[in-house]
Amino acid sequence: MAYGFTNSKGVTYYLHTVIRELKSGKKQQLFFFAKEVKAGALDAVPDGYQVMETKTGLPVMKRK
Repeated sequence: MAYGFTNSKGVTYYLHTVIRELKSGKKQQLFFFAKEVKAGALDAVPDGYQVMETKTGLPVMKRK
C-alpha cells in the first residue's frame, strides 16, 4: 500500500521515488508526490524526513 498524504483541500497525494543518473555518473534518489499510484511508490516516509504542506496545498518532504 502506497503512502498517501491528504492535504487541507482533501486531495490525496502518493509518495514515489526514482533513481536518476547524473552526468557525473553518480546516482541520486529523488522523491515526488503524485495523485495516482505509479511505479516506484513507497510504503512509508523514509527515516529522517517528514511531510509538510505548502501554502498552495502541495505536499513536500523536508529533512527533520
